[in-house]
Amino acid sequence: MSGGRCIQGLQILGVGLFFCLPLLLTSFSPLSRQAAYILGVLNQVGLYAVLALSLNIILGHAGMFHMGHAAFFAVGAYTTAILNTVYDWSILSTLPVAGLTAGVFALAVAAPIIHLRGDYLLMVTIGIVEIVRIALVNDIFGLTGGANGIVGIDRPMIFGYRVTRPHQFFYLIWGFAALSMVLFHWLENSRFGRALNFIREDPVAAEGVGVNTAHYKLMAFTIGAVWAGFVGTLYASQMRTISPGSFNFWESVVLFMIVILGGSGNQKGVLLGAFLVMGLPELFRGLQDTRLLCFGAALVLMMIFRPQGLLPPKGRRYTLPPDVAR
Repeated sequence: MSGGRCIQGLQILGVGLFFCLPLLLTSFSPLSRQAAYILGVLNQVGLYAVLALSLNIILGHAGMFHMGHAAFFAVGAYTTAILNTVYDWSILSTLPVAGLTAGVFALAVAAPIIHLRGDYLLMVTIGIVEIVRIALVNDIFGLTGGANGIVGIDRPMIFGYRVTRPHQFFYLIWGFAALSMVLFHWLENSRFGRALNFIREDPVAAEGVGVNTAHYKLMAFTIGAVWAGFVGTLYASQMRTISPGSFNFWESVVLFMIVILGGSGNQKGVLLGAFLVMGLPELFRGLQDTRLLCFGAALVLMMIFRPQGLLPPKGRRYTLPPDVAR
């Protein structure tokens, strides 16, 4: 018990030090450029961590091979950009609309394909992200700006205070990441989360005992898409310029890799994967010619010797009520 409390205390201390990092970096004025660069990398890691957590609901808990998550990310970002630049909505007021739009889009595209499994679902979701990208490039609705995208997106305002600096975005992004982890942890341990894990382990057995597998899969798809839409709002307000090239198939591959590498179904593993996939290459930026080769070789070795991920989820034990146990 004391060992568990010690580990929990160290985790709380580590989180506290992490959130104090921007204050420490910005307190040294000679290191302002380096501080801005480090905070920019951490903000990028935070955005992809939340995106990967939303994909983890679909891939990690429901066991659906989904490689089109960048499409929902794009829908949320473009919804915010259009509402802000064309209709003069504030950034935070577009947040729920971006999530709702991405969720409705997910419902529309997932309903006909939710019965597919494995590689078949994977190929269809790849097609979805490419269709969205091509639609944005061709500017079908006359609002997306074509290949040039949308520029001049506003910054978010929180209680009359405009978020502009990297350390301010750090607290906005990682605060949202902390909220996401709490909500997803609650969802994971709810009846809904247990049903998803049952479906992931054996969908036939789950359906045999009365679990509506299509309903739960569709709900997981929608929840993940809504959260990806939220992240699209944060991304658009931080970058102030978005284009179809920011939401291509490679972005879905990166998110898929983060979840698999860190540990599918484990929140801590997903965070670790985000730091490794998005943050680690920045440490080797000076090795421009060989860093991608080394990184790819490390991933291959990882898949050979640790295919379950760095931090695989622990097995669960459910206690039956006394009347059922008898």
